[in-house]
Amino acid sequence: MTTPESQPPAPEPSEPSESSEPSVSDQVHRSSAGIAGGVMLLALVAWLGIDALVVGKGRTPWLALAAMIVVVPLVAAFTLRPAVFVGRDRLRVRNPFRVIVLPWGSVASLRSGYSNEVVASSGTKYQLWALPVSLRGRKRAARHEARQTAEGIGRGGSGRRGGLLGGLGGGQGSVRGAAATEGPVRAQTDQVMDDLKDLAERRGGAETAQGEPSVRWAYEVLGPVAAGLIVLAILLATG
Repeated sequence: MTTPESQPPAPEPSEPSESSEPSVSDQVHRSSAGIAGGVMLLALVAWLGIDALVVGKGRTPWLALAAMIVVVPLVAAFTLRPAVFVGRDRLRVRNPFRVIVLPWGSVASLRSGYSNEVVASSGTKYQLWALPVSLRGRKRAARHEARQTAEGIGRGGSGRRGGLLGGLGGGQGSVRGAAATEGPVRAQTDQVMDDLKDLAERRGGAETAQGEPSVRWAYEVLGPVAAGLIVLAILLATG
């Protein structure tokens, strides 16, 4: 007959720590309209440039090549490149010519006006190119919210009439509950900014989200543009 082995003592319950908070998954925000426009512009530049390279004579192919070296990186920088990377500990903003990394502890505020921007604790402002403000989207959201409000008022009136027959106040209470659950209607980029503000408030005091903002210039964009401008200037000067 064997004796049971001694079992290890049960672990003591640990105090709630920072890891017990809801996980924040990395997200990437881009402008779909900007990407679509960039693809169309690049296709147009490629068509015109290749046509000039193949059909052009004399100095035309060289001028077309130099112009393409300048234009293609610029178009890609302003349309395809911008992105906002949202992480648990930091916000990374990739703009046309710079990459800004801001730990959540260094974010003072996020503002939405005619453009969306993040303000560091030092007072420096960085524009969020990947989250353009859509005035048309705001107007559409305002009309949709007004329509929902009008429909709620109409349902509330019919509910009060029904309450006289089946019970007072039943329809009005259901309308209030529906309005409370739906909440205000927001434009897409405005909703993203609201989410970023909420995340900055929740993660701003975390130990892993502290540090100073860092800015890196996009030399992979500036280098080809500068080279193309130099070649284009030389061709025009020697012509």
